[in-house]
Amino acid sequence: MGLTQETNIVLIGMPGSGKSTVGIILAKMTSRDFIDTDVLIQVSQGRALQTIVDNDGYMVLRQIEEKELLALNCRNHVIATGGSAVYGPKAMEHLKSNGIIVFIDVDMHTLESRITDYKSRGLAKPPDQNFAELFAERLKLYKQYADITIHATNLSQGEVCKEIIFATI
Repeated sequence: MGLTQETNIVLIGMPGSGKSTVGIILAKMTSRDFIDTDVLIQVSQGRALQTIVDNDGYMVLRQIEEKELLALNCRNHVIATGGSAVYGPKAMEHLKSNGIIVFIDVDMHTLESRITDYKSRGLAKPPDQNFAELFAERLKLYKQYADITIHATNLSQGEVCKEIIFATI
């Protein structure tokens, strides 16, 4: 892939796949800064993701997320995106323009065992959509945008980082 010090490493995947935790470790391992776009959204909006969904709807959260992603102008960062980042084609192309998109692929059973707070997590999804439907819908988008896919179901966070580094050299 030709990873340089100028290149961002952009992590995509479902909630619970480990993007934020892996991102922090990966940033340290590769001497990069770290950005968690869910935190950027919460800071810019002054409220939690779930509050945005509850008060304004999931589509507003997706629009805010796309706006925040399009505003990113950085190099040499690890960027952990929100699980719904892939709904913004312009944002994904922007991230891809100076980054390698890494899909952290974790199976649904593992995701369900890791996350117990889906109702309060601020998922940008229709209220009547269950987790299995959301997983199926997003999986196609993650695969579409990924430059690299890391099958992380049975890997530790450190092993995921090593796989990403190996795949990007």
